[in-house]
Amino acid sequence: MPNPKLEPLVLTEEERRLLEAWERRRKSSQALADRCRIVLACAEGESVSAVARQLGFGRGTVARWRSRFLEHRLEGLLDEPRPGRPRLISDEKVEEVITATLERKPPKGDTHWSTRSMASATGMSQSSISRIWRAFGLKPHLVQTWKLSKDPQFVDKVRDVVGLYLDPPAKAVVLCVDEKSQMQALDRTAPILPVLPTTPARMTHDYVRHGTTSLFAALNIATGQVIGSHHRKHRHQEFIKFLNTIDKNVPADLDVHVVCDNHATHKTEAVKKWLLRHPRFHVHFTPTSSSWLNLVERWFAELTNRKLRRSAHRSVAQLEADVHSWIKEWNADSKPFVWTKTADEILDNLAAYCQRINDSGH
Repeated sequence: MPNPKLEPLVLTEEERRLLEAWERRRKSSQALADRCRIVLACAEGESVSAVARQLGFGRGTVARWRSRFLEHRLEGLLDEPRPGRPRLISDEKVEEVITATLERKPPKGDTHWSTRSMASATGMSQSSISRIWRAFGLKPHLVQTWKLSKDPQFVDKVRDVVGLYLDPPAKAVVLCVDEKSQMQALDRTAPILPVLPTTPARMTHDYVRHGTTSLFAALNIATGQVIGSHHRKHRHQEFIKFLNTIDKNVPADLDVHVVCDNHATHKTEAVKKWLLRHPRFHVHFTPTSSSWLNLVERWFAELTNRKLRRSAHRSVAQLEADVHSWIKEWNADSKPFVWTKTADEILDNLAAYCQRINDSGH
Protein backbone atom coordinates (compact mmCIF):
# COMPACT_ATOMS: atom_id res chain seq x y z
CA MET A 1 0.00 0.00 0.00
CA PRO A 2 1.34 3.48 -0.84
CA ASN A 3 2.31 5.68 2.06
CA PRO A 4 -0.46 8.31 2.47
CA LYS A 5 2.17 10.83 3.60
CA LEU A 6 4.04 10.62 0.28
CA GLU A 7 3.28 13.23 -2.31
CA PRO A 8 1.65 11.42 -5.24
CA LEU A 9 3.80 11.11 -8.38
CA VAL A 10 1.69 11.89 -11.45
CA LEU A 11 3.15 11.90 -14.97
CA THR A 12 2.00 13.88 -17.96
CA GLU A 13 1.62 12.02 -21.24
CA GLU A 14 4.80 13.66 -22.60
CA GLU A 15 6.80 12.74 -19.47
CA ARG A 16 5.62 9.12 -19.63
CA ARG A 17 6.50 8.91 -23.33
CA LEU A 18 10.02 10.26 -22.75
CA LEU A 19 10.66 8.07 -19.70
CA GLU A 20 9.63 4.94 -21.60
CA ALA A 21 11.79 5.97 -24.58
CA TRP A 22 14.84 6.61 -22.37
CA GLU A 23 14.36 3.28 -20.63
CA ARG A 24 14.28 1.33 -23.92
CA ARG A 25 16.89 3.27 -25.89
CA ARG A 26 20.03 1.24 -26.39
CA LYS A 27 22.31 4.27 -26.17
CA SER A 28 20.95 5.37 -22.79
CA SER A 29 23.31 4.83 -19.87
CA GLN A 30 22.35 2.03 -17.48
CA ALA A 31 22.01 4.56 -14.64
CA LEU A 32 19.49 6.69 -16.57
CA ALA A 33 17.49 3.63 -17.62
CA ASP A 34 17.29 2.48 -13.96
CA ARG A 35 16.09 5.91 -12.83
CA CYS A 36 13.38 5.91 -15.51
CA ARG A 37 12.17 2.48 -14.32
CA ILE A 38 12.01 3.74 -10.72
CA VAL A 39 9.90 6.79 -11.65
CA LEU A 40 7.58 4.77 -13.91
CA ALA A 41 7.00 2.22 -11.14
CA CYS A 42 6.38 4.94 -8.56
CA ALA A 43 3.88 6.57 -10.92
CA GLU A 44 1.77 3.38 -10.72
CA GLY A 45 1.04 4.23 -7.06
CA GLU A 46 3.36 1.65 -5.51
CA SER A 47 5.10 2.37 -2.22
CA VAL A 48 8.84 3.04 -2.03
CA SER A 49 9.41 -0.36 -0.38
CA ALA A 50 7.33 -2.18 -3.01
CA VAL A 51 9.21 -0.53 -5.88
CA ALA A 52 12.55 -1.34 -4.22
CA ARG A 53 11.62 -5.03 -3.91
CA GLN A 54 10.17 -5.15 -7.43
CA LEU A 55 13.22 -3.62 -9.16
CA GLY A 56 15.91 -4.88 -6.81
CA PHE A 57 17.14 -1.50 -5.60
CA GLY A 58 17.73 -0.18 -2.12
CA ARG A 59 14.88 1.71 -0.50
CA GLY A 60 17.08 4.82 -0.21
CA THR A 61 17.83 4.75 -3.93
CA VAL A 62 14.16 4.63 -4.88
CA ALA A 63 13.29 7.39 -2.40
CA ARG A 64 16.08 9.64 -3.66
CA TRP A 65 15.13 9.47 -7.36
CA ARG A 66 11.43 9.72 -6.59
CA SER A 67 12.12 12.90 -4.63
CA ARG A 68 14.46 14.28 -7.31
CA PHE A 69 11.80 13.78 -9.98
CA LEU A 70 9.08 15.47 -7.93
CA GLU A 71 11.37 18.48 -7.37
CA HIS A 72 13.00 18.87 -10.81
CA ARG A 73 10.87 16.61 -13.08
CA LEU A 74 12.83 15.10 -16.00
CA GLU A 75 15.91 17.24 -15.41
CA GLY A 76 16.19 15.73 -11.95
CA LEU A 77 17.13 12.34 -13.42
CA LEU A 78 20.31 13.68 -15.02
CA ASP A 79 23.63 13.67 -13.18
CA GLU A 80 24.52 16.91 -11.48
CA PRO A 81 27.90 18.47 -12.29
CA ARG A 82 30.45 16.88 -10.04
CA PRO A 83 32.79 19.03 -8.00
CA GLY A 84 36.39 18.87 -9.11
CA ARG A 85 39.69 20.69 -9.22
CA PRO A 86 39.20 24.24 -10.54
CA ARG A 87 40.74 25.06 -13.89
CA LEU A 88 44.28 26.37 -13.47
CA ILE A 89 45.15 27.41 -17.05
CA SER A 90 43.33 30.51 -18.28
CA ASP A 91 42.19 31.15 -21.83
CA GLU A 92 44.91 33.79 -22.11
CA LYS A 93 47.63 31.23 -21.30
CA VAL A 94 46.21 28.78 -23.83
CA GLU A 95 46.19 31.54 -26.45
CA GLU A 96 49.78 32.41 -25.56
CA VAL A 97 50.91 28.81 -26.16
CA ILE A 98 49.06 28.53 -29.48
CA THR A 99 50.35 31.89 -30.72
CA ALA A 100 53.92 31.06 -29.75
CA THR A 101 53.70 27.66 -31.44
CA LEU A 102 52.40 29.11 -34.70
CA GLU A 103 54.20 32.45 -34.91
CA ARG A 104 57.35 32.50 -32.78
CA LYS A 105 60.67 30.80 -33.43
CA PRO A 106 61.99 28.48 -30.71
CA PRO A 107 65.05 29.57 -28.70
CA LYS A 108 68.67 28.42 -29.14
CA GLY A 109 68.32 28.14 -32.91
CA ASP A 110 66.08 25.05 -32.75
CA THR A 111 64.06 24.31 -35.88
CA HIS A 112 60.83 23.53 -34.00
CA TRP A 113 59.24 23.71 -30.57
CA SER A 114 59.30 20.81 -28.15
CA THR A 115 57.14 20.44 -25.04
CA ARG A 116 60.24 21.09 -22.95
CA SER A 117 61.25 24.31 -24.75
CA MET A 118 57.66 25.61 -24.82
CA ALA A 119 57.20 24.83 -21.14
CA SER A 120 60.39 26.74 -20.36
CA ALA A 121 59.29 29.72 -22.47
CA THR A 122 55.79 29.96 -20.98
CA GLY A 123 56.44 28.85 -17.40
CA MET A 124 54.00 25.93 -17.70
CA SER A 125 54.48 22.19 -17.29
CA GLN A 126 55.31 19.86 -20.18
CA SER A 127 52.11 17.89 -19.59
CA SER A 128 50.04 21.08 -19.88
CA ILE A 129 51.75 22.01 -23.16
CA SER A 130 51.15 18.49 -24.46
CA ARG A 131 47.43 18.65 -23.57
CA ILE A 132 47.01 22.02 -25.29
CA TRP A 133 48.77 20.83 -28.44
CA ARG A 134 46.63 17.69 -28.56
CA ALA A 135 43.43 19.69 -28.06
CA PHE A 136 44.24 21.96 -31.02
CA GLY A 137 45.88 19.34 -33.25
CA LEU A 138 49.34 20.95 -33.16
CA LYS A 139 52.31 18.68 -33.93
CA PRO A 140 55.47 20.81 -34.19
CA HIS A 141 57.69 17.71 -34.27
CA LEU A 142 56.20 16.48 -37.56
CA VAL A 143 56.95 17.77 -41.05
CA GLN A 144 55.50 16.72 -44.39
CA THR A 145 57.07 17.11 -47.81
CA TRP A 146 55.40 18.41 -50.94
CA LYS A 147 56.41 19.60 -54.38
CA LEU A 148 54.63 21.97 -56.72
CA SER A 149 54.74 21.02 -60.39
CA LYS A 150 56.27 23.62 -62.71
CA ASP A 151 54.97 21.92 -65.84
CA PRO A 152 53.71 24.67 -68.20
CA GLN A 153 50.99 22.27 -69.36
CA PHE A 154 49.98 21.29 -65.83
CA VAL A 155 46.31 22.31 -66.13
CA ASP A 156 45.80 20.60 -69.50
CA LYS A 157 47.48 17.39 -68.35
CA VAL A 158 45.45 17.25 -65.13
CA ARG A 159 42.21 17.66 -67.08
CA ASP A 160 43.33 15.01 -69.59
CA VAL A 161 44.29 12.34 -67.02
CA VAL A 162 41.42 12.99 -64.60
CA GLY A 163 39.01 12.97 -67.53
CA LEU A 164 40.21 9.45 -68.38
CA TYR A 165 39.62 8.31 -64.80
CA LEU A 166 36.14 9.81 -64.43
CA ASP A 167 34.85 9.24 -67.96
CA PRO A 168 36.92 6.56 -69.74
CA PRO A 169 36.35 6.28 -73.50
CA ALA A 170 34.13 3.54 -74.93
CA LYS A 171 35.66 0.40 -76.43
CA ALA A 172 38.96 1.14 -74.73
CA VAL A 173 41.00 0.14 -71.70
CA VAL A 174 42.79 2.71 -69.53
CA LEU A 175 46.08 1.51 -68.02
CA CYS A 176 48.23 3.36 -65.50
CA VAL A 177 51.82 2.39 -66.24
CA ASP A 178 55.03 2.93 -64.31
CA GLU A 179 58.18 1.18 -63.17
CA LYS A 180 59.15 0.32 -59.61
CA SER A 181 62.87 0.43 -60.21
CA GLN A 182 65.73 -0.75 -58.02
CA MET A 183 63.69 -3.30 -56.07
CA GLN A 184 66.30 -4.89 -53.82
CA ALA A 185 66.49 -8.57 -52.93
CA LEU A 186 67.31 -8.20 -49.24
CA ASP A 187 67.98 -11.01 -46.79
CA ARG A 188 68.08 -10.37 -43.05
CA THR A 189 71.20 -11.46 -41.18
CA ALA A 190 69.02 -13.42 -38.72
CA PRO A 191 65.60 -15.09 -39.02
CA ILE A 192 62.53 -12.88 -38.64
CA LEU A 193 60.89 -13.57 -35.27
CA PRO A 194 57.10 -14.08 -35.44
CA VAL A 195 54.49 -11.97 -33.67
CA LEU A 196 53.67 -13.04 -30.09
CA PRO A 197 51.15 -11.84 -27.52
CA THR A 198 52.25 -8.32 -26.42
CA THR A 199 55.26 -8.54 -28.77
CA PRO A 200 55.32 -7.47 -32.46
CA ALA A 201 57.23 -9.35 -35.14
CA ARG A 202 60.93 -8.54 -35.01
CA MET A 203 63.65 -8.42 -37.63
CA THR A 204 67.28 -7.34 -37.58
CA HIS A 205 68.05 -3.82 -38.74
CA ASP A 206 70.94 -5.02 -40.92
CA TYR A 207 70.62 -7.02 -44.11
CA VAL A 208 72.53 -8.50 -47.06
CA ARG A 209 71.91 -7.22 -50.61
CA HIS A 210 71.52 -9.80 -53.37
CA GLY A 211 70.89 -7.54 -56.38
CA THR A 212 68.08 -5.47 -57.83
CA THR A 213 65.28 -5.76 -60.37
CA SER A 214 62.69 -3.41 -61.87
CA LEU A 215 58.98 -4.15 -61.96
CA PHE A 216 57.04 -2.75 -64.90
CA ALA A 217 53.35 -2.62 -64.00
CA ALA A 218 50.12 -1.60 -65.75
CA LEU A 219 47.01 -1.09 -63.59
CA ASN A 220 43.61 -1.43 -65.27
CA ILE A 221 41.54 1.36 -63.67
CA ALA A 222 38.26 -0.41 -64.45
CA THR A 223 39.04 -3.81 -62.91
CA GLY A 224 42.05 -3.20 -60.65
CA GLN A 225 43.95 -6.02 -62.34
CA VAL A 226 47.66 -5.63 -62.97
CA ILE A 227 49.93 -6.67 -65.83
CA GLY A 228 53.45 -7.05 -64.43
CA SER A 229 56.82 -7.81 -65.93
CA HIS A 230 60.31 -7.93 -64.39
CA HIS A 231 63.43 -6.63 -66.08
CA ARG A 232 66.96 -6.34 -64.72
CA LYS A 233 67.49 -2.98 -66.47
CA HIS A 234 65.37 0.14 -66.78
CA ARG A 235 65.82 1.44 -70.32
CA HIS A 236 63.60 2.23 -73.30
CA GLN A 237 64.29 -1.26 -74.64
CA GLU A 238 62.67 -2.79 -71.55
CA PHE A 239 59.78 -0.31 -71.78
CA ILE A 240 59.10 -1.36 -75.36
CA LYS A 241 59.18 -5.02 -74.30
CA PHE A 242 56.58 -4.19 -71.66
CA LEU A 243 54.42 -2.37 -74.23
CA ASN A 244 54.53 -5.57 -76.29
CA THR A 245 53.42 -7.50 -73.21
CA ILE A 246 50.48 -5.13 -72.80
CA ASP A 247 49.65 -5.47 -76.49
CA LYS A 248 49.43 -9.26 -76.13
CA ASN A 249 47.28 -9.12 -72.97
CA VAL A 250 44.69 -6.57 -74.14
CA PRO A 251 42.04 -7.77 -76.64
CA ALA A 252 42.81 -6.58 -80.16
CA ASP A 253 39.44 -4.84 -80.61
CA LEU A 254 40.09 -2.37 -77.76
CA ASP A 255 42.03 0.87 -77.83
CA VAL A 256 44.67 1.26 -75.13
CA HIS A 257 45.08 4.54 -73.24
CA VAL A 258 48.33 4.55 -71.28
CA VAL A 259 48.87 6.99 -68.39
CA CYS A 260 52.57 7.35 -67.55
CA ASP A 261 55.08 9.88 -66.25
CA ASN A 262 57.67 11.95 -68.10
CA HIS A 263 60.64 9.61 -67.64
CA ALA A 264 63.09 9.79 -70.52
CA THR A 265 62.63 6.09 -71.32
CA HIS A 266 59.00 6.80 -72.24
CA LYS A 267 59.85 9.44 -74.86
CA THR A 268 62.73 8.07 -76.93
CA GLU A 269 62.59 7.89 -80.72
CA ALA A 270 62.34 4.11 -80.54
CA VAL A 271 59.24 4.37 -78.32
CA LYS A 272 57.67 6.96 -80.63
CA LYS A 273 58.22 4.68 -83.64
CA TRP A 274 56.69 1.76 -81.74
CA LEU A 275 53.60 3.84 -80.99
CA LEU A 276 53.28 4.80 -84.66
CA ARG A 277 53.28 1.10 -85.56
CA HIS A 278 50.57 0.47 -82.94
CA PRO A 279 47.95 3.18 -83.54
CA ARG A 280 45.52 1.76 -80.94
CA PHE A 281 47.90 2.94 -78.20
CA HIS A 282 47.38 6.48 -76.90
CA VAL A 283 49.83 7.89 -74.34
CA HIS A 284 48.76 10.46 -71.72
CA PHE A 285 51.59 12.03 -69.72
CA THR A 286 51.08 13.21 -66.15
CA PRO A 287 52.54 16.62 -65.24
CA THR A 288 56.11 16.67 -63.99
CA SER A 289 56.47 16.11 -60.22
CA SER A 290 52.92 14.75 -60.07
CA SER A 291 53.27 11.03 -59.43
CA TRP A 292 50.14 11.26 -57.20
CA LEU A 293 48.12 11.55 -60.41
CA ASN A 294 49.12 8.05 -61.56
CA LEU A 295 46.95 5.41 -59.87
CA VAL A 296 49.55 2.68 -60.29
CA GLU A 297 51.56 4.47 -57.57
CA ARG A 298 48.73 3.63 -55.18
CA TRP A 299 49.08 -0.02 -56.15
CA PHE A 300 52.85 0.15 -55.64
CA ALA A 301 52.14 1.29 -52.07
CA GLU A 302 50.03 -1.85 -51.53
CA LEU A 303 52.84 -4.00 -52.92
CA THR A 304 55.38 -2.36 -50.61
CA ASN A 305 53.26 -2.50 -47.45
CA ARG A 306 51.81 -5.96 -47.91
CA LYS A 307 54.72 -7.83 -49.50
CA LEU A 308 58.10 -6.13 -49.81
CA ARG A 309 58.66 -4.31 -46.50
CA ARG A 310 58.68 -7.44 -44.34
CA SER A 311 59.98 -10.01 -46.81
CA ALA A 312 63.41 -11.60 -47.08
CA HIS A 313 64.87 -12.90 -50.37
CA ARG A 314 68.19 -14.60 -51.01
CA SER A 315 68.30 -13.89 -54.74
CA VAL A 316 66.77 -11.63 -57.38
CA ALA A 317 65.06 -14.63 -58.96
CA GLN A 318 63.41 -15.45 -55.64
CA LEU A 319 62.23 -11.84 -55.28
CA GLU A 320 60.80 -11.79 -58.80
CA ALA A 321 58.99 -15.11 -58.28
CA ASP A 322 57.56 -13.90 -54.97
CA VAL A 323 56.27 -10.65 -56.48
CA HIS A 324 54.86 -12.49 -59.50
CA SER A 325 52.97 -14.84 -57.18
CA TRP A 326 51.62 -11.90 -55.18
CA ILE A 327 50.38 -10.18 -58.37
CA LYS A 328 48.63 -13.41 -59.35
CA GLU A 329 46.86 -13.50 -55.97
CA TRP A 330 45.96 -9.82 -56.32
CA ASN A 331 44.41 -10.37 -59.75
CA ALA A 332 42.34 -13.28 -58.44
CA ASP A 333 40.48 -10.87 -56.15
CA SER A 334 41.25 -7.45 -57.59
CA LYS A 335 39.38 -4.28 -56.72
CA PRO A 336 39.85 -0.98 -58.56
CA PHE A 337 40.99 2.23 -56.91
CA VAL A 338 38.15 4.70 -57.47
CA TRP A 339 39.15 8.25 -58.39
CA THR A 340 36.66 10.80 -56.98
CA LYS A 341 38.14 14.29 -57.36
CA THR A 342 37.28 16.27 -60.49
CA ALA A 343 39.93 18.32 -62.27
CA ASP A 344 38.24 21.55 -61.16
CA GLU A 345 38.31 20.45 -57.50
CA ILE A 346 42.01 19.60 -57.75
CA LEU A 347 42.88 22.91 -59.40
CA ASP A 348 40.75 24.91 -56.94
CA ASN A 349 42.44 23.20 -53.97
CA LEU A 350 45.86 23.87 -55.47
CA ALA A 351 45.00 27.53 -56.09
CA ALA A 352 43.84 27.92 -52.48
CA TYR A 353 47.05 26.27 -51.23
CA CYS A 354 49.20 28.57 -53.36
CA GLN A 355 47.28 31.55 -51.99
CA ARG A 356 48.01 30.39 -48.43
CA ILE A 357 51.71 30.19 -49.31
CA ASN A 358 51.67 33.72 -50.73
CA ASP A 359 49.83 35.05 -47.67
CA SER A 360 52.21 33.39 -45.21
CA GLY A 361 54.91 35.97 -45.85
CA HIS A 362 57.68 33.37 -46.21
